[in-house]
Amino acid sequence: MTIALHEPTPQPADVAGVLLAWRHGAGANIATMSVSATVPVDGQSFIVDHASPDDLYLDDRNPRLHGESDSSQDAILETLWREFAVNEVADSIAANGFFPYEPLFATFENGRWVVVEGNRRLAAVKLLMDQKLRQRLKATDLPALDDAAKDELALIPYVPCTREDVWRYIGFKHVNGPAVWDAMGKAIYIASVHNTYKVSLDDIARQIGDRHTTVARLYQGLMALEQAEDAGVYRRDDRYNKRFFFSHLYTGLGLSGIQQFLGIGGRKKITATKTPIPAAKMRELGDVLLWMYGSGSQRIPPLVKSQNPDLRKLDQALTSRESIAAIRKGVGLDVAVDISKGDDAILREDLVIAKMSLQSARGRVVTGFDGERDLVELGGDIKLLADAIVADMERLAPRRSRGANR
Repeated sequence: MTIALHEPTPQPADVAGVLLAWRHGAGANIATMSVSATVPVDGQSFIVDHASPDDLYLDDRNPRLHGESDSSQDAILETLWREFAVNEVADSIAANGFFPYEPLFATFENGRWVVVEGNRRLAAVKLLMDQKLRQRLKATDLPALDDAAKDELALIPYVPCTREDVWRYIGFKHVNGPAVWDAMGKAIYIASVHNTYKVSLDDIARQIGDRHTTVARLYQGLMALEQAEDAGVYRRDDRYNKRFFFSHLYTGLGLSGIQQFLGIGGRKKITATKTPIPAAKMRELGDVLLWMYGSGSQRIPPLVKSQNPDLRKLDQALTSRESIAAIRKGVGLDVAVDISKGDDAILREDLVIAKMSLQSARGRVVTGFDGERDLVELGGDIKLLADAIVADMERLAPRRSRGANR
């Protein structure tokens, strides 16, 4: 039978509504969906088939994995279980069954069906159906299924397709839709679509509803990272922390100080190139990545501990030669930022802050001062410092004014 979905057939931007249409438009008969059932995706009609979970394989190209997992099925399953909340999916399937109106999508590669959409659900089913597998992964808190529940999961629905057939559907769902990947996963997927299928970044952005140049920035960040790895100036697997905060890089590439340091300043639009950083700036690119992510092998922690405010501090520090040299010598970001500002700017800033603090303190004298002698002495010290600063500036003012007028 053909599942009657709402007309017209959803376009990529309407993909989020497809599942809702299936839930509310198909009725009770959907539970008996046959092999000839079809679903529309991106204007095409796909046949829904059924297969044993044992005959469906997890995708070693899954963008969630960031290309860092062993490609074996056991390794992929372990990564999904450990890092991507497969237990929650398994609990839902154990309680409600496998929703037939949300089939997996699988492509036939290297003689087997590889699931390109729905890997967490496939992993959950495999764990629920295999007690030895649960024990090996220490997933022993998952609910045990009775024979009837196992019979229902003996065959699960999937849609035979190619990766190119469904890139819009997957992109909308995971890049800018209801089940988003992390930034690195998004970037890997966008790069795969652009580099493999020759789809322009503008078209990808348009198809998945991106209006904020996110697609272009993610692509540029990943290409810069791969460029650094190809040049041998940085390896992401040598980072200091376990987690790779990819947003540091793709956000940083949009800041003027970092752009200037890397030789990409002044560009009005991000270009779709695999080499966004000039070849002559590979050392600088390696430095930026080291400062953002550190090095595990060298035991160097990153300067950017958190994106806010450290990324902005790094951007500021890269605006002067003196502060760049200081960072390379190992000084902290705060010191480097001060060096980049120059003593004149810091003096003005310090005096403004001092004035504000003293104004605040004066407002609290009536209610906060109980005659403590040490506070009187502290106030006297501050007065002496203030007088000394004013005297120094008055002494230097005529000399500096004459120099400025020459």
